[in-house]
Amino acid sequence: MNPKLLILDEPTRGIDVGAKFEIYSVMNELINKGMSIIMISSELGEVLGMSDRIYVMAESEIKGELLAEDATQEKIMQLATQ
Repeated sequence: MNPKLLILDEPTRGIDVGAKFEIYSVMNELINKGMSIIMISSELGEVLGMSDRIYVMAESEIKGELLAEDATQEKIMQLATQ
């Protein structure tokens, strides 16, 4: 198989920092090879560090979209609590 899209739901939940680094490295390698990744995460630092575009969801609705260069924890939380 040669998928073009990978969906990861909480890819680093419950693992140590070293393993997180390895997962991030694999994700970056796949992106550099042309794969797209949708990452679902509740860890704001992970979202801010790994994303090009961030969609904020709350109560089963998309509350907003942020580009990585415009995103901050404050903006994400503001969208999540609207």
